[in-house]
Amino acid sequence: MNNKELIKRNLENYFGYSSFRDGQEEAILAALTGKHTLVMLPTGTGKSICYQLTGYCLEGLVVIVSPLLSLMQDQVEQLKLNGEKRVAAINSLMDAHEKEWVLNHLIDYKFIFLSPEMLQQEYVMSCLKRVPICLFAIDEAHCISQWGLDFRPDYLDLGLIRQQLNFPLTMALTATATKQVREEILTSLQIDDENTKQIVYSVDRSNIAFSTINCERDKNQQLINHIQKLKKPGIIYFSSKKTADEIAELIRSKTGIVAESYHSDVAAEDKIKIQQQFVHDEIAIICATSAFGMGINKSNIRFVIHYHLPGSPEAYLQEVGRCGRDGEPSLALLLYESGDGIIQLRLQEYTLPTIDMLEYGYKKGVIPEGSCSPTQKQLIENYLKAKIPIDAAKNQVKSRTLYKQQQLYYMIDYAETSSCKRAFLLHYFEEKLKSKPKCCCSNCNLELADVYEKAELEKETIMMKEKNWEEILTELFLIGNK
Repeated sequence: MNNKELIKRNLENYFGYSSFRDGQEEAILAALTGKHTLVMLPTGTGKSICYQLTGYCLEGLVVIVSPLLSLMQDQVEQLKLNGEKRVAAINSLMDAHEKEWVLNHLIDYKFIFLSPEMLQQEYVMSCLKRVPICLFAIDEAHCISQWGLDFRPDYLDLGLIRQQLNFPLTMALTATATKQVREEILTSLQIDDENTKQIVYSVDRSNIAFSTINCERDKNQQLINHIQKLKKPGIIYFSSKKTADEIAELIRSKTGIVAESYHSDVAAEDKIKIQQQFVHDEIAIICATSAFGMGINKSNIRFVIHYHLPGSPEAYLQEVGRCGRDGEPSLALLLYESGDGIIQLRLQEYTLPTIDMLEYGYKKGVIPEGSCSPTQKQLIENYLKAKIPIDAAKNQVKSRTLYKQQQLYYMIDYAETSSCKRAFLLHYFEEKLKSKPKCCCSNCNLELADVYEKAELEKETIMMKEKNWEEILTELFLIGNK
């Protein structure tokens, strides 16, 4: 049996599908010939099958580097629902005894999910070195560029991790990456271009309509007006945790729609509960920071609204790509007010250190508590630890600051452009719009009525169902830790 026949049979046996989506077969076949792969497929088109099915076709362990606990747990649960028992996520939800047991029995597992920080632990690495790894997969690989320098520096060490694991066959997967970012990913992972195949598909999702509404001091009212008409469920993204909380309360009080906020200050158990309630259509709207949505397995999200301007086209497409995964018409709505870019500029100021901070850190060799933000402090300490010359550190920070500003200015131009918004976004990724869908964008005669509830008279509100969530959460923790 050749590889093409093998993966077709395994696709049906393990996942119950009779055919591949665009890019999946190409990526798996390339990996089975021994090539490292960089896979860029649109959000919601089944990237996880690329590394899962490759793993099923090879002998050995599949190690998946994943950025978020919620993403790991979702993937573990999906594999278990498909009948796969040889899977675990090694993370903070495990107690020490459970973690040690799994690490000492890696030979009995097929899929192991870890964060890049977990790979920094010497004991974890020593255990991984003792088992044959057939595939090293980096999910959401754009994080290497998008997060690596800013606040997840352990992403930048994945190349060294690969070296310590004797350069296993590697698959890096993402939904949004410019040519420059794809090059950064390969360089950081120490992957040789000559033995690498890039499978790159358009970031465009034709079933998602793009719309911008200019709001001048009436953003909250515009938001309430639209969410009452839009088909649910949906996600509203914010740059502020406080505002996310306030708007969730506003929605509940003004409309009676079941809405909850989700961000880094929400307790871990509450996060899992909110995710599950949203997945099971018990919450209509999630008011979230960027912490929500990555890896959430929900196909019928009808809209994604951005209350605040996103910091980059990559972040924007990642987040709006969480709606319409079932292929049905969906809406990406940006509520824009002149001056919104200032919020993102302030956030950027707290992310990267200033030149003065760098000079002080290099001179004193230590960063006093409270003198800068935690991410700025961490980055300076990383430079010192790596013994990077101060001039090189300054140049890197200046370059990164300029790059982030350019990304933000592109989003401001997107919000204000009078040309086709879909084509404008594609241009950033060096793509051209081949054909306009019927519901394209607010500059191409999009009627929002096309994405409103078909039967407005019903005015259905998703209400909380009677469930014992204490029992359900206990069961989820057990599933994740078996």
